[in-house]
Amino acid sequence: KNLTPVTLELGGKTPCVVDKNINLNETAKRIVFGKYLNCGQSCTAPDYILVHSSVKNCLIDELKKNVVKMYGKNPENNDEYPRIISEGHFDRIYSLLDENNIVFGGNYNKEKLYISPTFMDLDSSKHFIMDEEIFGPLLPIISFDNINEVKNIIQGQEKPLALYIFTKNRNFSDNLLNNVSFGGACVNDTMTQYANPNLPFGGVGHSGIGGYHGKYSFKTFSHYKSIFKKSMTIDFTRFVRYAPWKGKFDFIKKIV
Repeated sequence: KNLTPVTLELGGKTPCVVDKNINLNETAKRIVFGKYLNCGQSCTAPDYILVHSSVKNCLIDELKKNVVKMYGKNPENNDEYPRIISEGHFDRIYSLLDENNIVFGGNYNKEKLYISPTFMDLDSSKHFIMDEEIFGPLLPIISFDNINEVKNIIQGQEKPLALYIFTKNRNFSDNLLNNVSFGGACVNDTMTQYANPNLPFGGVGHSGIGGYHGKYSFKTFSHYKSIFKKSMTIDFTRFVRYAPWKGKFDFIKKIV
């Protein structure tokens, strides 16, 4: 009814890309932090991991160690490990569990709205859990052998709200940053781009419209007036701008 400008920060399947030759323990620590900060119920939480095949198993081991370090062997008894927000959301996340692919976790208690940190080792990106944003504690892990595979998988999804890249190779990160569309990116960390007031926060395509935070909030919710001022003394366009125009178009084309 009313033409009201809006800014929409939505979400999507945020990829977390892990290159080879990286500190896997520190990488795992930062991924676990970002994924389980609110039990995965954050729009910028890593949704799935794309890891180089040569370090996939080692990364999974480090992820397991860091979950235990942060939340203990039984997170259900840890007051700092959040619960799922509602029964309906619990049922949706539970429907994404595939016991054939679970390599860690997979425990749940519907009465307590509890789902443990869970890693799922997938053979490809065609698994049904890749069809929608998870928004929960399930973390699919898919291997790759070259950067083109990474780009094909990410570009096969809707544009994500965030992109996380762990690498020591500047060419590797630049290749993804320059060729993949996303709302905002973070290299060698997760979630921290959201906390920086000097960066606009927002999505693109299905992940959102516009951006805000800090001065960008002011720009987003302000209207910039366009104003043109013209002199009344000299008008160089008077020979062509006013009717009659017959015979003037060839001259106008040359000017343009």
